[in-house]
Amino acid sequence: MESPIGWLTIAGDEDGLHCILFHEGNRASGPFPQWQRAGCKIVDETIRQLRAYFEKGLTRFDLPLRPEGTPFQQKVWRELGEIPYGDVISYGELARRIDRPKASRAVGAANGSNPIPIVIPCHRVIGSNGKLTGYGGGLRIKEALLQLEGFRLF
Repeated sequence: MESPIGWLTIAGDEDGLHCILFHEGNRASGPFPQWQRAGCKIVDETIRQLRAYFEKGLTRFDLPLRPEGTPFQQKVWRELGEIPYGDVISYGELARRIDRPKASRAVGAANGSNPIPIVIPCHRVIGSNGKLTGYGGGLRIKEALLQLEGFRLF
C-alpha cells in the first residue's frame, strides 16, 4: 500500500492481521518470498482503515489482530492499544500501566518489536523527557504519525 509515510506491506489471513512492514527505517522490510499476493478480506479492510486514518477520518482501528510474540510482548501491545488517538505516554508510564514499573527497558524492547505498527500505536510512546525515541519506521515517520494525530511536538 502506498501511504503518506511511504510504502507499507500488510500481511494477514483469515485469522487476522499479522504484520505491517515499513519499506524504510530501522526495521525496513518487504514481502517475504513465500508470501502470495491474493485477495484477503483482512488485508483489504486494513488498507481501507489505514486510508481513512491517513485522511483523518478514523481514530481507532477495528481489525482482528494476530501479532506473534511472547506473553510479555502481547501484554505491552494490548496496553499500547489503549493509548488514545493524539495522546502520548512515556515508556515508564507504559511499564507502570502493565504493573511492571521497573521494566521500562523491557517495555521499550517490546514496543520496538511490535509487528503491527500504526494499528497498534507504538508511535504514541515517547521518552520521559518528551523527546522522540526510536521507531521501526524511523523518527521521521513517528513524527509524521504524531503530527497527523494532532500531537504537537516540543
